[in-house]
Amino acid sequence: MASSAQSEPTFRESVDHMFNRAADRMELSPGLREKIRVCNSTYIVRFGVRLRGEMKTFVGYRSVHSEHMEPVKGGIRFDNSVSQDEVEALASLMTFKCALVEAPFGGSKGGLCVDPREYDEREMEMITRRFAYELIKRDLINPSQNVPAPDMGTSEREMAWIADQYARMATTDINARACVTGKPLNAGGIHGRVEATGRGVQYALREFFRHDEDKRRAGLEGDLDCKRIIVQGLGNVGYHAAKFLAQEDGARIVGIVERDGAIWNEKGIAVDHLRDHMNETGGVKDYPHATFVEKGEKVLEEECDILIPAALEGVINLDNVDRIKAKLIIEAANGPITSGADDKLRERGVVVIPDLYANAGGVTVSYFEWVKNLSHIRFGRMQRRLDERRHTLVVDELERLSSALGDTWSVSESFKDKYMHGATELELVLSGLDDTMREAYQSMRKPWIEREDVTDLRTAAYMVAIERVAGAYRAKGL
Repeated sequence: MASSAQSEPTFRESVDHMFNRAADRMELSPGLREKIRVCNSTYIVRFGVRLRGEMKTFVGYRSVHSEHMEPVKGGIRFDNSVSQDEVEALASLMTFKCALVEAPFGGSKGGLCVDPREYDEREMEMITRRFAYELIKRDLINPSQNVPAPDMGTSEREMAWIADQYARMATTDINARACVTGKPLNAGGIHGRVEATGRGVQYALREFFRHDEDKRRAGLEGDLDCKRIIVQGLGNVGYHAAKFLAQEDGARIVGIVERDGAIWNEKGIAVDHLRDHMNETGGVKDYPHATFVEKGEKVLEEECDILIPAALEGVINLDNVDRIKAKLIIEAANGPITSGADDKLRERGVVVIPDLYANAGGVTVSYFEWVKNLSHIRFGRMQRRLDERRHTLVVDELERLSSALGDTWSVSESFKDKYMHGATELELVLSGLDDTMREAYQSMRKPWIEREDVTDLRTAAYMVAIERVAGAYRAKGL
């Protein structure tokens, strides 16, 4: 988090500042502008759970920023630092994120003040179910009104508990599984959801590198191959982003920053091998194939092509922004750059791919999971084998014609295997995610390229999102 050495706005104030910067460049009536900016409601629940022979009281939040579309969507995080201010800021980000990628949701967010590391699995289940109970009975978890997902400190395990708790309380709701996304596959989840946010970061970078003008603005050229990348936070998002960029795009992960320090290897870090080490030891220290840096935040300031902050908010702030040397920053976390630091980066011409777009892979695939749960059928189930048979007909006819004409030409086995293979649910999910990230980037870059008063992608993203939310309110007659 940002140091107090320099005056820095809160996370909530940073989001408002970024909203206002975009809204100032738009034609919105004062009343509509304020309606879009403010958070509609925040519910605070306090409940007790008997643990280890005594009653412990927990505080939880569920904030609804905008109901221009319903249900509202947003993750639930478990962390001791959770506060109303943070949850409301994250809820507003969810509104604009969903609007940017055209997921038909309003924005929401939830949080519980708890450190999951302090409790065993059975205790965490009791805490999670009680929190879910408090939200469900207020319709703050409901397939048609409010649909949570995993966030920091939660995973598919907690989502399965919440889904089961909802089903116990709403025994006649045929769409009960759609009350939450990010569930395990055997509880109504969807292939690709666990890695969705990291995969979305990869697709966002791929789309950025398709545009020569955008690369020139960042002082970059070519493709992602051999680009030097520093990742801050090797949790679910950072791990998958780093893994896919290295294994599939040839990028070089030269630095990784974690809680106990950072490691550096100019030749590249094997992300899977490091993850195994972290699972065994709890951190990056003593990893044998890289140099350990005790003051991990200093690695953020090393020279690189791409910096991926993928953990908490405020890691790039007024205290360190002048020492950041990355040519391109992509925000895999929510709010990793404070508004003060964002202003300085903009002045220096550093290109930032904003969180509003960059980490939208999670909510996009959550949307697919929600649709799957409502339709009660796996994607591809009705068409996969039909596609295979049609493709087989084409290949057979090509080979028949070749044989009849006496040509030596033939269809290769590798082509036949790929072409005749019907799409699986995972392949359909990745196709939908790729299309979403491409379309969203193109809509976001348009004002960035075409308007002189829009000098950064963040302002452009907010403008696109705000206009879509405004359009939904106007259609309601507001």
